[in-house]
Amino acid sequence: MSIRSAVVIGHGMVGHRFVEALRERDASNDWSVTVLCEEPVPAYDRVGLSSYVGAWDHKELALAGNDYAGDALVDLRTGTRAVSIDRELRKVTTDSGEVFGYDALVMATGSYPFVPPIPGHDRPECFVYRTLEDLDGIRARAEAAAPGSAAVVVGGGLLGLEAANALKLMGMTPHVVEFAPRLMPLQVDEGGGALLSDLVTDLGVTVHTGVGTSSITEGPEGVSVELSDGSVIEAALLVFSAGVRPRDQLAREIGLDVGERGGIVTDLGCRTSDENIYAVGECAAVEGQCYGLVAPGYSTAEVVADRMLGGEAEFPGADLSTKLKLMGVDVASFGDAHAQAPGALEVVLSDAAKGTYAKLVVSDDAKTLLGGILVGDASAYASLRPLVGRELPGDPAALISPAGEKPGAGSLPDDAEVCSCNGVTKGTICGAIADGACDIAQVKSCTNAGTTCGGCLPTIKQLLASSGVVMSKALCEHFEQSRAELFEIVQATDTRTFSALISKYGKGTGCDICKPVVASILASTDSDHILHRNQAGLQDTNDHFLANIQKNGTYSVVPRMPGGECTPEQLIVIGEVARDFGLYTKVTGGQRIDLFGARVEQLPAIWKRLVDAGMESGQAYGKSLRTVKSCVGSTWCRYGVQDSVGMAVDLENRYRGLRSPHKLKFGVSGCARECAEARGKDVGVIATENGWNLYVGGNGGQSPKHAQLLAGGLDDETLVRYIDRYLMFYIRTADRLQRTAPWVESLEGGLDHLKDVVCNDSLGIAAELEAAMAKHVDGYKDEWAGVLDDPEKLSRFVSFVNAPDAADPTVEFDDTGARKVPVLMGMPQFAGSTSD
Repeated sequence: MSIRSAVVIGHGMVGHRFVEALRERDASNDWSVTVLCEEPVPAYDRVGLSSYVGAWDHKELALAGNDYAGDALVDLRTGTRAVSIDRELRKVTTDSGEVFGYDALVMATGSYPFVPPIPGHDRPECFVYRTLEDLDGIRARAEAAAPGSAAVVVGGGLLGLEAANALKLMGMTPHVVEFAPRLMPLQVDEGGGALLSDLVTDLGVTVHTGVGTSSITEGPEGVSVELSDGSVIEAALLVFSAGVRPRDQLAREIGLDVGERGGIVTDLGCRTSDENIYAVGECAAVEGQCYGLVAPGYSTAEVVADRMLGGEAEFPGADLSTKLKLMGVDVASFGDAHAQAPGALEVVLSDAAKGTYAKLVVSDDAKTLLGGILVGDASAYASLRPLVGRELPGDPAALISPAGEKPGAGSLPDDAEVCSCNGVTKGTICGAIADGACDIAQVKSCTNAGTTCGGCLPTIKQLLASSGVVMSKALCEHFEQSRAELFEIVQATDTRTFSALISKYGKGTGCDICKPVVASILASTDSDHILHRNQAGLQDTNDHFLANIQKNGTYSVVPRMPGGECTPEQLIVIGEVARDFGLYTKVTGGQRIDLFGARVEQLPAIWKRLVDAGMESGQAYGKSLRTVKSCVGSTWCRYGVQDSVGMAVDLENRYRGLRSPHKLKFGVSGCARECAEARGKDVGVIATENGWNLYVGGNGGQSPKHAQLLAGGLDDETLVRYIDRYLMFYIRTADRLQRTAPWVESLEGGLDHLKDVVCNDSLGIAAELEAAMAKHVDGYKDEWAGVLDDPEKLSRFVSFVNAPDAADPTVEFDDTGARKVPVLMGMPQFAGSTSD
């Protein structure tokens, strides 16, 4: 049998999926495929387009296998556009004049951005947000504009908020204009939209809802954008993100049937009105309905691959569920999110204080889940979405309540769809596990589950665990080792750079998970400065600038005050610094003074004055020791039985600068009345008549835990020795971002095992742990003093790399009331901090 020829017009995510599916299933090599890719680069992850910002590397978004290297039956032509189709001769002509014959033609032309016919829409400062080339154009315009210039996004849907985030990452001040009364009107309801608007505003985006764009004219910064309410935004550029339209022009020109609202009409087999032509993805109107999400697009690709090989697959319908993180804000929508079914009931839990909104839509008897919306916290999405159309396992309110019990993956029926992007059921995943898939990577490879948006990965992990599979402790995709194993490797090999570690023990270039973890390990095993050479590039924002970032982009300054002690001279300097730099001043719950509102370029000048006054960094920004809180103890208090202040000062001076998997807090109380709240800390020390009682593993937060007694009646020397061992054992063995409370619970044997290790030296490592701590104490240097002495490190502290002396013009404050507060795009907000 001769090989038949297929031509694919378009090489987006769906076009690539079709080629992959056809070649994987075509065991007899019946088809050769020619792919006409209009863009200069092959298929890339358009869903993750915003991640291109910052890296500016096309390869970062490239889809695996998009060049079909080594496959002689696939001919990929990049930078090639189809301009005409001859249906009778079955030939496609390109813009270069080449002609390709076909036995089957697959239209995968996707969609194009809709640009409203607003006067001025064609100005050079106006862009769309669709391709890598679009982002390159926006970047060039943004770099030519003044730092912090305004930018307008027309459209407040999924892509509109993605575009706003990209503009913010480029150093611009975004405004989002949405004609509907709320953001993301197709996905969220009024309540969810209101919270989403608040959360996005807190992140520095001005939101304009319920208004349209009237005109775009030349302005002093680039364009003047007039809104329908009469207001005007002066901006450097404008991005249209007002939806997409099916790209069906070629189909219209050759007389294929198109839908009333656009799209190439197909049957359930994705065949068009020409039996030799198929349509997939966003350009296809399956039985008249277009779908703008990647999941149904993948379904059409799979259907056509099956049909071309003699199968009878039909489009299964579309799951329009979405889960994504917009500007760091979780948003999820699934099923009948807007309660359009007759008799549907809504169960809503809105917590403005925590910034979360959850709604479940259930049947009139409250037994069947129909849909839902989650904003701010979408962790329940993976367990709830597969239950749509099924009987609920319990009270609907309990399923979205923070204290309620969530349904486990094991309770799902086998036909429940776990991965909606790729249509993979629980039964398929469990079958792969039964056949030997023993980790997430193998499940992905066998089933394609989790390979697109990743929202189903928590459920896949649960299924692996419930099947008795021992889960991998790999830190991330770049390191197969756990954090504890990497710690041992670094210590044993004396590796001092991330590049050396990943080249020998990992793979790839690293990510935002492994880089900060390795930076912390390097800091825990040596006294190099946290910004020493290439370590600076591994840090997150707080450690990168040695300051705790606040909600309006300014930073807080926290000098260390061991035990809350501060000399009058130091207090005077703190007051002078706060006055001279216009900082908001607050005494924190950890007995320190926090100065809020410093711009990044002001930090060195502020710290110069504080360091000269004998103060040092309080490390409010680091995963390290924060504070040692203390009562006044026996020195002043009539109830005190030990010198709690003296002990607190000694402990803070000993453990300052100690990098760890998560932040550490201490408390020292001079008697059992517990005024320092020591039992709510990672390390709690309480005085008794017979010495000190040592408590460990206490945490506050969303899941507070009381510290547990490790040892009692200790003298000063033994107390310090036990704390040395406890802290170094935690630093060596805890997982990434694991607080001490869950770490103690995770230890096999729990507190009893910890007592054996720390107090009885059951592992024979006590001397080693004490030596490691002694090395830290001997090598401690104040981080800010190290910055002030190094011109290279000082050069990092600028608001704009292209304008080192410029202050961020978006930083504003309102000091007309009793308190100075930051202003976010015209809306005052209370400053927040996790400094202590």
